[in-house]
Amino acid sequence: MRIIFTVLFCTLLSSCQLTPSNSPHYLTVLHTNDNHGRFWHNEKGEYGMAARKTLIDRLRSEAQQQGHVVLLLSGGDINTGIPESDLQFAEPDFKGMSLLGYDAMAIGNHEFDNPLAVLDKQQAWANFPLLSANIFHEKDNSHAYQPYTIINKQGLSIAVIGLTTTDTAKIANPEYLGDLVFAEPTKILPSVVESIKATYAVDVVIAVTHMGHYHDANFGINAPGDVTLARTIAPNTIDMIIGGHSQEPVCVDEQGNEDTQFSPGKACKPDQQNGVWIMQAHEWGKYVGKAEFKIENGKKSLLSYELIPVNLKDQNGEYVNEYIQPDQKLVDFLAPYQTYGEQKLKGSVGYVDSYLDGKRSTVRFKQSKLGTLIIKAQMEAVNADFGLISGGGIRHSIEAGDVSYKDILKVHPFKNRITAMNWKGSDLYDYLNTVARFPPDSGAYMQYYGLSFDFIDGKISNVTINNKPLDKNASYRMSINSYNAAGGDGYPNLTSLVGFEPTNATDAQALKDYLQKHSPIKVGLL
Repeated sequence: MRIIFTVLFCTLLSSCQLTPSNSPHYLTVLHTNDNHGRFWHNEKGEYGMAARKTLIDRLRSEAQQQGHVVLLLSGGDINTGIPESDLQFAEPDFKGMSLLGYDAMAIGNHEFDNPLAVLDKQQAWANFPLLSANIFHEKDNSHAYQPYTIINKQGLSIAVIGLTTTDTAKIANPEYLGDLVFAEPTKILPSVVESIKATYAVDVVIAVTHMGHYHDANFGINAPGDVTLARTIAPNTIDMIIGGHSQEPVCVDEQGNEDTQFSPGKACKPDQQNGVWIMQAHEWGKYVGKAEFKIENGKKSLLSYELIPVNLKDQNGEYVNEYIQPDQKLVDFLAPYQTYGEQKLKGSVGYVDSYLDGKRSTVRFKQSKLGTLIIKAQMEAVNADFGLISGGGIRHSIEAGDVSYKDILKVHPFKNRITAMNWKGSDLYDYLNTVARFPPDSGAYMQYYGLSFDFIDGKISNVTINNKPLDKNASYRMSINSYNAAGGDGYPNLTSLVGFEPTNATDAQALKDYLQKHSPIKVGLL
């Protein structure tokens, strides 16, 4: 049985000017975010777009029978995460979303994991707009993408404005960003809303964002997110935020603190800041968020909210809700994409004798065996003396046993190429002083091999390359992927320096070649 959070007392949202009416309007907002290639269900039969369609079709029908206007929105990041999707540039995901009837989505940082021409193609696959009001062309300060859309349904006029995290400028591949600049959303949103209200008689204003929800605005090393946005803008600027990026179910307790007791199937109360409701539905299509609003005399009241699990299972392997039968037409549409991906990925390319931990809590905090394996493969690809990468570039673990190309692409989904940099020792020392400063718990945290140093009070000392002290007059060859070499994660840009050598080999290909040549890999000896 679904558990619904009901607002017992009519809590009012901000009020955009609404033409008085004798009868109220009702609005149901359905939402997901951070799909990351999960067009197909996982090996446990959880989530998947076909089951999501069955659920959304039912929710939409129920709401419409009650006279509600219905919107379906996404907080972005459709790209990157599952090799079957990555190999096809998320074509099944965008086309599947079109068949589900999405009205709009925010452009996420992972929409820039491929050349901009791929994003243009993805917009063509989608029959709904991909929105961002804070991405501009540097050359003329024009909007790079559609900033907002106006949706008119059943006498209700709704403005949906897209916003993208400014962290995209440092965490997306710089090679793919062209002349794009990412403006601070808090500075852009008010003027966009003002322009909309001057042109359209809108009843509701929604920000669909890919910025992250950080409780009590504690965003740490990340760019400010939805809470900061809601607190910073003037009251009555927007009514709600449908978010993404931090990949969490946004649920709070009665005091507004994070609801640490939430789990699938339980009630969820969304966050509210400065009169703005903030909602996010975790990740991967695990949930569909459903918010019901009453709109009367310019005031918006949240009637109910729930996060509805999509065939999620508990620790005993039982579905937490009744099983949702996947929509057969969508299964038939998506199946050829899944089959194509499986055929490309099947078969073993190597063997590891124990688990290689690629969890975020490992590779962004300390040196890891998986990081060592990756760097050794990249060093071998370009005959380097030592190598390094940012921990955030490691996206998955490798289980003990046979390793498939699919396993490798889970670790390396970004198609980064391997490059080499030939350093004079003194210049290398200066470079290391920069990259060694990136702290744990950041994507930039450095994984390295063939290198050692002490780092005290913000400076490195006792640097060795392959166990020999660094000679500032000697030459050294370093392996590094094209993302970090081009300035990704805030690393110094090497691409215009003398001594830089690009290659066409990808990180995934380098790891595949290394496993094929050196298997079985004894993890304890890495």
